[in-house]
Amino acid sequence: MKRSPTRLLLVLFLCTPCFPWSPCSAAPKPNVLLICIDDLRPELKCFGADYIHSPHIDRLAAKGRAFHRHYVQAPTCGASRYTLLTGRYGGTNNGALFQRAARIAKEGARVPPSMPAFFWKKGYTTVSVGKVSHHPGGRGGKDWDEDTKLEMPHSWTRHLLPAGPWQHPRGAMHGLANGEIRKNAKDMDVFQAFAGPDTAYPDGLIVDEALKQLDKLAAAKKPFFLATGIIRPHLPFGAPAKYMAPYKDAELPPIPHPEKPGGKTTWHGSGEFMKYNRWGKNPNTDPEFALEVRKHYAACVTYADALVGRLLAKLDEHKLADNTIIVLWGDHGWHLGEHAIWGKHALFEESLRSPLIIVAPPAVRSQQGEALEVKSPGAPTRSIVESIDIFPTLCALADLPPPPDLPGTSLVPLLESPRAAGHPAISYSGNAETIRTDRYRLIAHKKGHVELYDHESDAGETKNIADEHPGVVQELRAQLAKRLAR
Repeated sequence: MKRSPTRLLLVLFLCTPCFPWSPCSAAPKPNVLLICIDDLRPELKCFGADYIHSPHIDRLAAKGRAFHRHYVQAPTCGASRYTLLTGRYGGTNNGALFQRAARIAKEGARVPPSMPAFFWKKGYTTVSVGKVSHHPGGRGGKDWDEDTKLEMPHSWTRHLLPAGPWQHPRGAMHGLANGEIRKNAKDMDVFQAFAGPDTAYPDGLIVDEALKQLDKLAAAKKPFFLATGIIRPHLPFGAPAKYMAPYKDAELPPIPHPEKPGGKTTWHGSGEFMKYNRWGKNPNTDPEFALEVRKHYAACVTYADALVGRLLAKLDEHKLADNTIIVLWGDHGWHLGEHAIWGKHALFEESLRSPLIIVAPPAVRSQQGEALEVKSPGAPTRSIVESIDIFPTLCALADLPPPPDLPGTSLVPLLESPRAAGHPAISYSGNAETIRTDRYRLIAHKKGHVELYDHESDAGETKNIADEHPGVVQELRAQLAKRLAR
């Protein structure tokens, strides 16, 4: 029997498989790879630091958008990770996520979902490896390994920390080579370079496990949200000796504004750094020792970069890169002598600015078929953004309606154009709050004192001009109060 052309087309249509890009099937949900790096300054080659060896992160930035003025909400690990993982302003200390867990135990579903919980409920497998929340592995107790004390309940399909010779997550957090665990910090060297493999330090085991998880997730054929937390360059600054090689004879630029600030500020005495064994040396008074500290920090950055490279290579091995959103995020900055601080915990620029890179590949499309990829890849943006913007951005890229009342702003416009507008950034500590605009930083202390700094001045955050500009102070204080009205 002769078929009509119309009937033949209908038969062909009904017999044609529905490929992911065909009109008869919804676009597949993109995977998410979140890479968290502890204490990472925006001191990478792709952020303008030519003396830093960071080839893998640089290649990532060349594929996506590097946010050169990204600010965290708090200059400490736990509170900063709270805002990343919940998309909301929150507590000011390292117990912020445990405090939220206590609320969940009492209030249940009335507590808004975390970012991984949100993706879990949307059908994703959510896996965390390493230091993603404050405690590596996300548990509490004496050694941070008790399954009944979760930092982020109802969030992860699997939440892992391979401790190896460091015995437990607490040991891995501050571990040096070959299982050395911090007991008394004064007995542990502040820096070290051991001539051994990547697995001589805890991060080598963390990334080995993350690669195994990627193998499992690739085989499962289901969208995943994989978060991997690399501990270095957190103190103590220990890394395999091969990563010190680029810095052995390197010349580093001078430390800007190395003097202790005058007047009332959020300056502190670098207690976390100073408690380690420093061989009787102080980097604020010993330039040669300061240079050694900076080089060992740089070696830790290059070590972390190499581990990032292994994660990206595994994505390529499984042909997942074309459908995986990648976010690389530093949990806060770190002073290397600026303002005579060696650490974080202040509300100066060096504590609050950290790297953020987002890659949205061409295969990421909305249900309407609209491409959401990065345009002009490799071009950085200097628009101001915050960590709380990451949650709504991932929702937009995954074409998922975000939870209600998220205070952050989707960064998709900045992925489409590096010149799109940003917005002022809010940060806080236990005793003060700050707002950063294109020009100014205002720091408002709880007891009334105010600092105002002009970033168009060479003095930067060394000259408090609050008394000279009361109108600017009033306007920025009003913005700060409005944004932090929780």
